[in-house]
Amino acid sequence: MIRKILLKALWLYQRFFTLIGYGSCRYYPTCSEYARLNFQNNSILSAFYHSFTRILTCNQLFAGGIDYPLLDKLVLKPTKLDVESIQYWLVPNKKNRHYIIKNFSYKG
Repeated sequence: MIRKILLKALWLYQRFFTLIGYGSCRYYPTCSEYARLNFQNNSILSAFYHSFTRILTCNQLFAGGIDYPLLDKLVLKPTKLDVESIQYWLVPNKKNRHYIIKNFSYKG
């Protein structure tokens, strides 16, 4: 319930308020997209923490760049390999966590 409310608030922010400062984010994916991916795939506390630290580093003192969110634990196991049905690619890192990378050929 709380997750759905937070995701809906992020959706409203992305649709209406990011039009004012479009193209001003220092990171890819943008901070709102990063927060949305975190809230969809991580626990709420972890998503708040990671989104908050990302927003704190989105200023002139940090370089920015490509920074994909990390999964705390892998919940879903893929069952079939159909590129159009995969929404995110999961790339493992060294700390037994996974980066979430958006699949641009996803039809959904």
